[in-house]
Amino acid sequence: MIHEFNNPIPVITEIGEGYAIYARDCGTFENDVWTVVMEDGRVLHFRTDQLKVYANATFDIKKNE
Repeated sequence: MIHEFNNPIPVITEIGEGYAIYARDCGTFENDVWTVVMEDGRVLHFRTDQLKVYANATFDIKKNE
């Protein structure tokens, strides 16, 4: 199943920052695959364990300054 986000989610990856635009469910025992548009325009795919949410005030997630 693919879930497309109404609002892209700002994320941090090992190679830079970007916006997650959709995620694909890979089943119970696998990481989901996220599609991220990087700041330079590249579209790349990452596993769930390779991403961090940039910031989210609702869940008190703050960007490290």
